[in-house]
Amino acid sequence: MSNSPARPSFGMIGLGTMGRNLLLNLADHHFPVSGYDKDATKVALLAQEGQGKPVTGYADLAGFIGSLQAPRAVMLLVPAGAIVDAVVAELTPLLGPGDLIIDGGNSHFTDTERRAKALAATGLHFFGMGVSGGEEGARFGPSMMPGGDKAAYRVVQPMFEAIAAKVDGEPCVTYIGPGAAGHFVKMVHNGIEYGLMQLIAETYGLLKTGLGLDNAAIGKVFADWNAGRLQSFLLDITKDIFQYKAPDTDHLLLDDIKDEARSKGTGKWTSQVAMDLETPLPTVDTAVALRDLSKYKALREQLQGLYGPAAGALPGEPGALLAQLEQAFYFSMAITYAQGMQLLSRASTEFKYDLQLAEIAKIWRGGCIIRSGFLSEIYNAYQQAPGLAHLLLDEQVRAVVSAAAPGARAVVAAAATGGLAVPAYMASLSYFDSFRTGRLPSNLIQAQRDYFGAHTYELIGKEGVFHTQWTAAHEDAANKMDAQVEEHGPTKQPVQPK
Repeated sequence: MSNSPARPSFGMIGLGTMGRNLLLNLADHHFPVSGYDKDATKVALLAQEGQGKPVTGYADLAGFIGSLQAPRAVMLLVPAGAIVDAVVAELTPLLGPGDLIIDGGNSHFTDTERRAKALAATGLHFFGMGVSGGEEGARFGPSMMPGGDKAAYRVVQPMFEAIAAKVDGEPCVTYIGPGAAGHFVKMVHNGIEYGLMQLIAETYGLLKTGLGLDNAAIGKVFADWNAGRLQSFLLDITKDIFQYKAPDTDHLLLDDIKDEARSKGTGKWTSQVAMDLETPLPTVDTAVALRDLSKYKALREQLQGLYGPAAGALPGEPGALLAQLEQAFYFSMAITYAQGMQLLSRASTEFKYDLQLAEIAKIWRGGCIIRSGFLSEIYNAYQQAPGLAHLLLDEQVRAVVSAAAPGARAVVAAAATGGLAVPAYMASLSYFDSFRTGRLPSNLIQAQRDYFGAHTYELIGKEGVFHTQWTAAHEDAANKMDAQVEEHGPTKQPVQPK
């Protein structure tokens, strides 16, 4: 390591792969930095990888803080939850007014709101920042989503713009908005990621079982797709996975991996808040559910023994099906992004984040896990119409989705006929068909709710809410209840239509 005379103003707590790589990225851009971890082996690894760079590691927290000059910016890359609270509590007495704490982990946005309010009272600045791109992105250029204290962000803005991924010469980082906006946007990013990964997994199943392709042929499909309009980071790594053989074997490592998908909860958080905001995300919801379902391996095998395997060959000509599958993936990818962008729009209004959706799409184009060529279409849509109510309303998006929809419909139909599970594809298509239906059969649900629970309903062309006694038996029951009320006093408040 160098003995640079300049004292760093930026420090990192948590020297795992992400934290260490971000520090090395900053050092590569000539920013002197310090790092801290209780694990001395991680500190030693930073020293080894940072030889000749302006970076110093510490296993002592007080020494780490003492190495920084004011105003000090301390970034946390530690597991979300209680550990973040513990580190903040340990840090607070060592810092002073004007210093800055950055939570760069995948914290739940409500925790970020709580911490920001608590730290504001101490004179410390705080913001939460989503970081996407994995270990490679951290080392060579991530996408970053800072939100919260805007004045605090300006302190570190030159550093983050220097180390961020660049697309067309522009850094993939921007101020997202107040409060927990940064962590909220990163959470939605992760939900979209869940949806895209499930679609790729289902595509793998269709290619392998439905079309009978071997691993080499499947890998070529993903490579060809990634070279065309479907270009994305996730397809890029998928083609690599289909080339990697297990050590000392002649077969893919992929074939040795259990079909039980794990998660850290961020997809679930996205679905939960979407339901709270009454914003449909069926592709993401399905992806979360299928990760859960995958964990019931023994039960799945038991049911396969009872019912027989569900999957069979897809009906149709293989070449035509492959072309339709490319269309289906493009369609479902667009729908997944559209669902996430609508959630961001809804949250921006509900939480007063003032999110700039064009800027969010812009910084997702490089460095992050969900980067893809289609994000340029999203950026253009919101750049031209910042108040766009839904991505599917954009004329260019409408054109590409309409052109790809027949392929999606053909693939879903063929998969259903062949007994192949493609729940994310089905969810995407059903979402599209539901949203483009001017009159849904939901009026029947309203009638049912009023029948069994007197929940009332609204009428077309009339103001107010209404309630109906739907049958004579229903009316008799209501009359008996009224008689009991008169004799014994009210047992509950009756519904009062307006």
